[in-house]
Amino acid sequence: MDLRLTPGECEFRDQFRAWLSENLPEEPKLEGQESDPDYWEGLRSWQRKLSEGGWAGVSWPKAYGGRGATPIEESIYLGELAASKAPERVGVIGEGLVGPTIIAAGTEEQKSTFLPRILDGSHIWCQGFSEPNSGSDVASLSTKAVLEGDEYVVNGQKIWTSFAQIADWCLLLVRTDFDAPKHRGISCLLVDMKSEGVSVRPLRQMSGDSGFNEVFFTNVRVPVRYLLGELNEGWKITITALMNERANLGSGLYMMFKATFDELVLRAKELTRDGVSLAEDPINRQKIAQSFLELELFRVNSNRALSQISQNATPGPEGSILKLYWSEMNQRLVKTAMEVLGDEAQMESFDHGKWIYRYLRSRGNTIEAGTSEIQRNIIAQRVLGLARSY
Repeated sequence: MDLRLTPGECEFRDQFRAWLSENLPEEPKLEGQESDPDYWEGLRSWQRKLSEGGWAGVSWPKAYGGRGATPIEESIYLGELAASKAPERVGVIGEGLVGPTIIAAGTEEQKSTFLPRILDGSHIWCQGFSEPNSGSDVASLSTKAVLEGDEYVVNGQKIWTSFAQIADWCLLLVRTDFDAPKHRGISCLLVDMKSEGVSVRPLRQMSGDSGFNEVFFTNVRVPVRYLLGELNEGWKITITALMNERANLGSGLYMMFKATFDELVLRAKELTRDGVSLAEDPINRQKIAQSFLELELFRVNSNRALSQISQNATPGPEGSILKLYWSEMNQRLVKTAMEVLGDEAQMESFDHGKWIYRYLRSRGNTIEAGTSEIQRNIIAQRVLGLARSY
């Protein structure tokens, strides 16, 4: 694939750059603020601004408020956001997972109700997939929904649910056929997080964040009109959502990791140890070079995935290769940063605590969006065609 931008793609990039230059918040982007209510309100405001400017849900069809952007244009969009150090998009789950799924499988009522509110930040979404006894094996979920009249009554528990502490709605997987094999008998519900019986318990990480959560459902009543797709066909929705989640992260993440790497190089040049620049130490140089090579490998593989998505709109299981790689690569990158910068980098007073925060937060990378173990199983079975082991 020729990755040079076409004139149209350059115009798309330049338009977004111009908009960002006029609309980026003046306050610097901070890390590790997930426990601050003002932080989340600021992100809602940023989502509204993106929507008002026509820069939310860029890959959605124009008929539903998007720009109909191609995969390459969406990659440009995510890269520019990361390069400009814009605030994170609090609507990322709604835009990237829920919205496209509703567009593909939802009723007209569901589309008119939810899609505009996803774009403008009125509805923040979380994704209720993982469970305490299931890990990344989504198909073994046990949260159940029983039909009573014109409502489903939901009981169960979810875990590692990002944004649940502030979410308005949840894309929830439930078991509706208890006799079917585990990959069947699953349905997908759109659940109001303000419903009676929904309880959220934040999980405090060692980084200080509480972005992951446990969610408990106790006799939660969900109207039948909020069933997404066909009854007992939720596994199809699950696969599509997970493949999109794993395949579409590359471009924005590369720019984020590249920014971290560039900061490390800059600080290594500025700081000295025993009168010698950290960047001149041969061991440090070797470690930094290794990080650079791994980062470039990630860029190349992200471009390869982008090429495949451009040729086939549906991402394949190869997205697991990217997810496995970036999660473990970032852990190595921030570990290298801590080693190069030295013990002082562990202090919150050093660079506003960004390095120790990044190091601690990276431990969740190999859990979120599917554990490394699950990703390796997917790659082995669905990409390499290896036999399943028991």
